[in-house]
Amino acid sequence: MKPIVGIMGPGEGASAVVSGLAHELGRLAALKGWVVLTGGRSAGVMHAALEGAKVCGGLTVGVLPFGAGDDISPMVDICVRTGMGEARNVVNVLTSDVVLVCGMSSGTASEVSFALKLKRPVILVAADSITERFFASLGGPLHLAQSAEEAIERAQTLLAGR
Repeated sequence: MKPIVGIMGPGEGASAVVSGLAHELGRLAALKGWVVLTGGRSAGVMHAALEGAKVCGGLTVGVLPFGAGDDISPMVDICVRTGMGEARNVVNVLTSDVVLVCGMSSGTASEVSFALKLKRPVILVAADSITERFFASLGGPLHLAQSAEEAIERAQTLLAGR
């Protein structure tokens, strides 16, 4: 079974730097043959990670908050329309074998918190020290990486041990 790597981060509020990091994470994950999962919308980290995966012919999954609508990234191969609103963040985490996080928003923070609570490995990529300290204080399988390459290496190690 192919590993599923969740790439989480802000949607509309994502900076160009964070979106570029997400694109690279998606690209590198696809090169490993991993399935890339995001929130599936056509914004920010979600779209950028999916696009990065598709550049390399990767398989992508979008777990959407709505049951109907057209705000879906055209880079989604498998579309899961939950109709759950932001509660779909739990589905994102439970479906992912490892969660890679770039950038931060309230939705992203909920995904990281769920992942830590549910004992899913989380890799914060190029996070600031405040974010690192906060999530470290919650306990759980938290890992840090400074670059997309380092994050993928850590993910590979974590996936090998599952």
